[in-house]
Amino acid sequence: MSMPSDLIGELPSRVGRQGVSSYITEAVRLRLTMDGLNEIVASHEAEHGALTEQEIAAAHRELFGAEDSRATRQDAD
Repeated sequence: MSMPSDLIGELPSRVGRQGVSSYITEAVRLRLTMDGLNEIVASHEAEHGALTEQEIAAAHRELFGAEDSRATRQDAD
């Protein structure tokens, strides 16, 4: 496995006590989870069309709790 040197250089200030291996393991686990979610969404949209704002808000509530998902999405834009 290889990694660009600029990323390697940032690791020591980011990993803390967990160590590089643990940090990279968690990063890969998160990426695989996100890839899986993207596959689910793509499959759903292929069968049913694009997700509606209501469906997105419901998914956001399911994943992150009951706070106003619209405000959270707008803040991210």
